[in-house]
Amino acid sequence: MSSSWAPRRAGGVPQWNCGCRICRAARGDHPELRSTQASVAISADGDHWFLINASPDLRQQLLATPQLHPKAGQLRHSPVAGVILTNGEIDAVAGLLSMREGSPFTIYAHAKVLAILKANSIFNVLNEKNVRREPIELDRSFEPALLGGAPSGIEVLPFAVPGKAAWYLEGKAHPGGSDDAGDTLGLRILDKATGKYLYFLAACADMTDKLKSRLAGAPLVLFDGTVWRDDELIAAGLGNKTGQAMGHIAMSGERGAIEALAGLDIGQKLFLHINNSNPALLQGSAERKIAEAAGWQIPSDGTEIVL
Repeated sequence: MSSSWAPRRAGGVPQWNCGCRICRAARGDHPELRSTQASVAISADGDHWFLINASPDLRQQLLATPQLHPKAGQLRHSPVAGVILTNGEIDAVAGLLSMREGSPFTIYAHAKVLAILKANSIFNVLNEKNVRREPIELDRSFEPALLGGAPSGIEVLPFAVPGKAAWYLEGKAHPGGSDDAGDTLGLRILDKATGKYLYFLAACADMTDKLKSRLAGAPLVLFDGTVWRDDELIAAGLGNKTGQAMGHIAMSGERGAIEALAGLDIGQKLFLHINNSNPALLQGSAERKIAEAAGWQIPSDGTEIVL
């Protein structure tokens, strides 16, 4: 199974309106810090691909990834057969609007997220005659299909993760209902031919014993790395919310991801969805050294992994 992705966050690095030290460095002497917002592409055969979330930077990401270019000699074609959404945040759904040019694909999402898309008329540019919308259920595996209905060879198991509804729905009636089911999903993605699998969690507000048990022994985990410390945005003067209030566990601390996932015999651990405020982005920083010493990787845009 092949994976290719851009691992950062909403706003990217540098964020368009941010003058923090990391964004200043990215605009100046450290262009290697520049990155797009989190989106992952997976494939069982290297020819047909599924996106996990569609970031606002999707057009740029597709352009930078030759495997996702149209096939030579065809006027209209895309190797992207579908998009699997893990939540309804702008980070995850805005890129769908860049896929409006008439190519067929399928959107797989929890019914609550599909209700968000249905309630916002701008997503009607994705004509449902071409772009099918398939509901997925918690703890029920499904196999996303290739165009024409052929099996993809990939099995996806969605499961609930501690989190919250999209921030733009705070204080409003949720189109998909008032309970929190489906607002934040993790995915177990299995290559049916090889039995190899990975876990994808772009957002996670807490590490429960059940979640630890699920991730234990996994060959690869892509995990929410939004903030280094819970009060990061407040301390830096960049915001008034903690990481947990935004639905994200911190990397550090007694209840942080590094401590929580230690000792679980995970093969590879990679942080994604990393905020521009997070000092672990900086090569040589104390925070980066702590993360790497604990076995975590901070990948760059375009990173590819073959399981």
